[in-house]
Amino acid sequence: MNFNLSQIPERNLKPRDHGITMIMDKGLSFREAEDMISGAGPHIDIVKLGFGTAFVTPNLREKIEIYQAAGLPVYFGGTLFEAFLIRDQFNDYISLLKDYKIEYMEVSDGSITIPHAEKCGYIEKMTKYGTVLSEVGSKDAAHIIPPYKWIELMRAELEAGSTYVIAEAREAGTVGIYRGTGEVREGLVQEILTQIPEEKIIWEAPQKAQQLYFIELIGCNVNLGNIAPSEIIALEAMRIGLRGDTFELFLDKKV
Repeated sequence: MNFNLSQIPERNLKPRDHGITMIMDKGLSFREAEDMISGAGPHIDIVKLGFGTAFVTPNLREKIEIYQAAGLPVYFGGTLFEAFLIRDQFNDYISLLKDYKIEYMEVSDGSITIPHAEKCGYIEKMTKYGTVLSEVGSKDAAHIIPPYKWIELMRAELEAGSTYVIAEAREAGTVGIYRGTGEVREGLVQEILTQIPEEKIIWEAPQKAQQLYFIELIGCNVNLGNIAPSEIIALEAMRIGLRGDTFELFLDKKV
């Protein structure tokens, strides 16, 4: 950090496997990616090229190489995986990962229906090529998954080889673990945490109130995803009690 300040909670150091910040790149330019790394690189753990944006992103290879040169793992959004799968192009998807030297990959079923045993089979296959993140939850706001089912799905996907399970929220934070208003489905989250280790879950939390909820619930080293590039520094400050929302969270009240 830039200067000494007492009573700052201890953040896990990079490369970290707990307390990660996953950024959603929905179409940054080559230069914007460079600027993001320059301005916030030490606080970024993983970069997701959102949904299917990789297909239409100019200078894709060069941008991926910029991230990789900075030591930031990159992966394609789960929607792209599903787009290949529904077209019966799974092997082409694996070739794509190899071509771009992508070592992180997302397996999801938010837009298409895949029997869960089959999804777990894809997870198991893809662990041979790198680190697998699997997403649980539907992008359809009308499709409500009961808590016991979230737990069952998450447990099975971790057992199949996923390093992390991602709790679905979309880029807006209005489905899955959230209500349409963006409010956290607290009972669901807390029930999940009774059975699934919190360090194995990445909570998609694009909205500030959602980030605050998980920091207060789990602590500064909670895994958070779908963070906008413009919010990286603000989130890191909030994680350690240097934003009004968490100002007193880590202070010793005796002082």
